[in-house]
Amino acid sequence: MTVHRKLMEARVRLQSTELKKSGLNKFAGYSYFELGDFIPAIQQIFYDVGLCGIVSFRSDYAELSIYDTEDGTMVTITSPMAEANLKGAHPIQNLGAMESYQRRYLWMTALELVEHDAIDSSAGADTPKQAEPPAVAVTAPAVAVKPRPPAVIEGDDSEWMLQVTLSPEGSSEDWLSDVNAAAGRALKHTSSKDDVMKIFRKNKQLFDVVKKTDADFFAELMAQFTAVKNKFTETA
Repeated sequence: MTVHRKLMEARVRLQSTELKKSGLNKFAGYSYFELGDFIPAIQQIFYDVGLCGIVSFRSDYAELSIYDTEDGTMVTITSPMAEANLKGAHPIQNLGAMESYQRRYLWMTALELVEHDAIDSSAGADTPKQAEPPAVAVTAPAVAVKPRPPAVIEGDDSEWMLQVTLSPEGSSEDWLSDVNAAAGRALKHTSSKDDVMKIFRKNKQLFDVVKKTDADFFAELMAQFTAVKNKFTETA
């Protein structure tokens, strides 16, 4: 069999395998696959059909190379890297998170794994574009106590994108407080459930770091989003 035929056989075998989603997005209300949910099954199937997958990372993209272990032919899946301008301490923390996401998405693309569409299910009706909702920038000082988050987590400077910075002397508690303040100010500008979901989706990278830094704080922050979201649902 060619490498393409083997890959198709692996996809079909995986479809008949019972996989359970262990990831849960409590805010948007959906489950999702984590790497550990499907990697063991894929590796066994690849071994059986004669395939080997290798993930590698470049500065601008990540790729999954799938080799035929018999003749060495290859299929490559690529994905652009998310941009991140990291300054200050511990950039490896954010790098590791990005690489984990890339691995998950590359394998899901290669094996045609289908999961819940978070955007379509959570977004409301289209609403007029808000007049220049501000990106919120905050800087805070203090003494570090918890492991420090990245100094800057930036998106594409588009609508509803938050930017929270951490000075060299700032602590994780101060950074979390600034995230809470920035998110609160952004939520005050919302006029629909769709606006609330846009803030969540466009700043997901920021909120993922918040969750790793302090899970309890993250839960309280998501409760604020849910409350504002429910307010628009009740008045709809």
